[in-house]
Order: sequence, then structure tokens, then C-alpha cells
Amino acid sequence: MEFKHTPVLLEKCMDGLSLKDNGIYVDCTLGGAGHSYHILSRTKSSKLIGIDRDTEALEASKTRLKEFSGRVTYVHDNFKNLGQILRDNKIDKVDGILVDLGVSSYQLDNGERGFSYRANAKLDMRMDKSQKLSAYDVVNSYSAEQLRQIIKDYGEEKFATSIANKIDKVRKTKLIETTEELRDVILSSVPRYRGNDGSSNVQRTFQAIRIEVNSELEELGQFLKDAVASLKTGGRLVVISFHSLEDRIVKHTFRELSTDCICPPHLPICVCGHKAEAKLIGKMTTASTEELKANSRSSSAKLRIIEKL
Repeated sequence: MEFKHTPVLLEKCMDGLSLKDNGIYVDCTLGGAGHSYHILSRTKSSKLIGIDRDTEALEASKTRLKEFSGRVTYVHDNFKNLGQILRDNKIDKVDGILVDLGVSSYQLDNGERGFSYRANAKLDMRMDKSQKLSAYDVVNSYSAEQLRQIIKDYGEEKFATSIANKIDKVRKTKLIETTEELRDVILSSVPRYRGNDGSSNVQRTFQAIRIEVNSELEELGQFLKDAVASLKTGGRLVVISFHSLEDRIVKHTFRELSTDCICPPHLPICVCGHKAEAKLIGKMTTASTEELKANSRSSSAKLRIIEKL
């Protein structure tokens, strides 16, 4: 399957990065190199560090970016290790960082990867196929209480308890091995009523398990702070998120980074000594009507930008 990537909020991302020639940019979620292609094609001699956990994405991006040979460094790693990645490449500060959070279209559309409930495949959901933990392990080895907490917290699913209990009951007879089997268990766990066929419950539960498998929210706030610390003065961090849990972390972390005092509001004077490290650039933005028509997956995308002081 071809690794295609339709870059979400492309023009807003490029404007947000405030691109300049001879800069150093980091694409923390390289994917199919949709955003990175435009970073390189719109600048002269700029260097790019392209990071991805998915080796298939890295191979596809090498083909997409072959005309920029010598300007790209490919890194197979978790973007949350950004600081170490830059040190390994003897880079102190960079001019811009782009992070496109969440699962890629390729991963969703490739049924064999086990991300989507729309195609039957072995439960997997690993962004990095070299890691050990998979969706199969989460579904079949986590306790009912662990599953309930994950589905409730990461999926914001109101029927988390009944779904977790049903998974626990079913797997005692037969382990749940495929996306289709998990989908059917979820559907049998939630009430059906007019306007709800259960697909949204399935979607939220799959999202929750995927987040757990890939530790998507773990240390996200700290990564954002590390990313800002890695920027040159005037450098920009551009973040695209796709669900409320991600965006909430981005929003709160950006607010902290751009605020002098972060003391509790009831204190009469500042005792924290905190100083803003960055400033917010504009407000949170979403896809235009035109982009929504061309790319339905941009419907939940939210873009936030911050600039290093």
C-alpha cells in the first residue's frame, strides 16, 4: 500500500513556521512527508530533521523527499526524545518545529496495521512495529479495571464500565484477536437507540486503546516544553492535534509557557518566580470550508502556534 499523506492545514502550518532560508526545521511526525516537502521546497538550503516511529513512513518519505538529498536527516525514534535527537546530531537550537499528533491516514487505511474497526485484521495498533506492546496485549492482558480507566480517560466513553466488563467476560472463553471481534464485543456492550448505532462507541474505544498502546499522551506536556527550549529566539512551534485530550494538554502547556506568573490565583503576590519563555501566535485555528470539502479528516484538526522569546 502506498504511503500517501495529505497535509492538514498546510498553508496555516507554513505561515505559522515563518519559514526562512538556511534554517533548521524539525518535522516530529514525518509521516508521508506532506508538510516536510513544502518546508524544503519553500526554502533555500534549509535543513530538515524528520522523525517518525514508523519505519514504513520513513522509507516512503525518503522517496518523496529524494530531490532534497543532503538536506534531510531521517530519524527512527519517538519525537518525545527530541532533545537527545538534536544532541546526537550536534544541533543546539532550531528555527522551527512541526508536530502533527495522532495516527496517520496511511496507518488508518492500511487494514493490516489493526488501527481501524472498518477492516478486519489482527489487533495491533503499534505506530512503531518494533515495540512489544500491542492492542492484542492491552485487550487480553489488562485487568477489567485498567481497561475501564483507559476507555473512560482516553476515549471519554460513558459506557466504559460495561465495555470493559464485556471484554473481560468474553476473553475468559476466547481471547479477542481481531479488530472485528473487538468491534462486535463493543457493539454488544452499549445500548442502541435512535441516532446511535454504536459506531461512535467503537471509535472512541479503539482510540483509547490506540493511545494506550502508543503512549500518545504520556509526557506530551514535557515534550512541548522541551521543544520550545530547543528553539532559537523567534523560532516557532506548530502543533496540530486531533482530539480534545491532546488539544487540552497543548493549550494548557502553551498557556504556562507564555505566562509570567503561574501561582494559584488566591495568592496576593507572586512567589513562583516563573517567567514566560514564549508568546502565543494567534488563536487556535481549524480547517477552512474548502479544506474540509477536499479532506474530511481535517474536520477535527486544531492548530496552535507558539514563538520562543
